Amino acid sequence: MARPRGVERRAEILRATIEVIAERGYRGTTLGAVAERVGLTQQGLLHYFPTKEALLLAVMDERDQWDTGGGSRGADGWRLELLTSMVDYNAMRPGIVQTFSALLGESVTEGHPAGEFFTRRYVQVRGNMAGVLRDEFGDRLPSGLTPEQTAPLLVAVMDGLQYQWLLAPESVDMPEAFRAFVTLLRGGAEGPER
Repeated sequence: MARPRGVERRAEILRATIEVIAERGYRGTTLGAVAERVGLTQQGLLHYFPTKEALLLAVMDERDQWDTGGGSRGADGWRLELLTSMVDYNAMRPGIVQTFSALLGESVTEGHPAGEFFTRRYVQVRGNMAGVLRDEFGDRLPSGLTPEQTAPLLVAVMDGLQYQWLLAPESVDMPEAFRAFVTLLRGGAEGPER
């Protein structure tokens, strides 16, 4: 079944936005640059996304869909190894990480259009992370904490490492630091990941 033209055009705009972010970073991404990339006027782009924030939030939503395989867990569930791979992948796309981090930081201000998106996202992400931890450790981690108690900490480490890495990529090895945290989750046991 053919996709409606509007759906295809939105997908094209999102792909172009990701390209522009990768090339120019968050601040350098303008509606005009994206519109030019897809052969639209800026006014034409606003027909699909009424503001830059709406466009960037759609990119973040699309990014989450790609990262999580559509948000569903497979039969075997997610594993800590998948999270580690996601951190490795994020280290290769600083523009997207920068956009996520900038929008997240701005979203905590009252009335910001991204506030609701990130509030919903974090509820879902904490639930997903609790599921990852439960699949890996059962009802208790080696520390004695439950997956639900640990999930917000896991999310905080992932997001906090992104900020530190963006500020000083030469001194913060985000993937290595995340692997060290996984070692802590596993009770400090060294060796290959399970």
